[in-house]
Amino acid sequence: MPGSAFNYTTMDHSIIKALIKKGVTIPNPESVNISSDVDPRRISAENVTLFSGTKLFGKQTLIMAGSKIGYESPVTLENTIVGKDCNLKGGFFRDAVFAGNNSFGSNAHVREGTILEEQANAAHTVGLKQTILFPFVTLGSLINFCDCFMAGGTSRENHSEVGSSFIHFNYTPNQDKATASLIGDVSKGVMLDSKPIFLGGQGGIVGPVRIGYGNISAAGSIIRKNELGRDRLILGGAFKDMSIPRKYGVYKNVSHIFNNNIIYIASLIGLNAWYKNVRPMFSSDFFSKQLVVGMQETLSVCINERIHRFNIFCKKLKTSRDILSTASKSYPVVATHDTAIKKGETALKVFKRQLSDHSLSDPGIRFLRIIENKIKTDDQPYIQTIQDLSPKEKEIGTHWLREIEQSIIKQLII
Repeated sequence: MPGSAFNYTTMDHSIIKALIKKGVTIPNPESVNISSDVDPRRISAENVTLFSGTKLFGKQTLIMAGSKIGYESPVTLENTIVGKDCNLKGGFFRDAVFAGNNSFGSNAHVREGTILEEQANAAHTVGLKQTILFPFVTLGSLINFCDCFMAGGTSRENHSEVGSSFIHFNYTPNQDKATASLIGDVSKGVMLDSKPIFLGGQGGIVGPVRIGYGNISAAGSIIRKNELGRDRLILGGAFKDMSIPRKYGVYKNVSHIFNNNIIYIASLIGLNAWYKNVRPMFSSDFFSKQLVVGMQETLSVCINERIHRFNIFCKKLKTSRDILSTASKSYPVVATHDTAIKKGETALKVFKRQLSDHSLSDPGIRFLRIIENKIKTDDQPYIQTIQDLSPKEKEIGTHWLREIEQSIIKQLII
């Protein structure tokens, strides 16, 4: 329940006693608070530690084996799913999913729509919301990285990283959040074999932006444009001092915003197919199955949020068009507005239709058979299984996801 408030009178000390009895380590029980709606069956007894100041809320809260909560400072978990061997050291976590082997430093502020896949990490004082990080992605300290997707890298030693004091600027002067940035992509990113991306510290991105694999932004750079090339060094300079007129409520880069939003949503819909078909193949017990359900539900929240923000942007385009229509020399810009508004109305139907289509193309069927055979033969965990696929096998999976993405993009891009 995003944004819900809990009354401390609902705290149930009998749950704490039950958890201790079944083997959960709680060094200072009097300092731990657990809401009566928390299901103790969803907290593993295997090497789980709840340190002083831990607060658990919500019936969806799940903590898997080997995880440690609140080692450095108090932690609040509200309807958050914590996979195996995670270390959430301090802060606030609501409606988020940690797939396993994740570390997050103190003073965290992590909210709904956030998914950290296996071995993605963050240092101290990091804020996330509607953020998806693929395996190995690492965030430094003092970072605001809301409304982003990031992939890249092949291991913990070769990973995509965001330097400290980095900001993703996700709210515009026109008061919209049609600003989600795609750093890497889904169809190649899931294969865990792409070059890492490095975003230099004390820098930022003005969303929505897309960045290709292997790219580096220099420290202090502000990225304002797509960089879809590979292995590039991005240098974003400061503006010169000036003051120029502006019209409130007017959009001038409509195609950039519109197209990047379409591509982002299409990418998440491709990821939805992966979460629905591939991820469940690696869940065998109660906890792992609940983890996958949590990933699926959180991704659905992410998709709905992006569609909602895109719809708001399209509505604001109508006002922008009306303002620009009064200028005699603005016809090309007005025409772009009209195209975007019309396509925007179609987009909502396309998204809904694609999300309700659970059929699999031939590449999808072939790829799932490949994964099924790998699991039967080797009984390997998720990351190792994906990494051990041959280039040809990975290409089949990438082709499947790109088909899904392109079926949306080709209809809607302007």
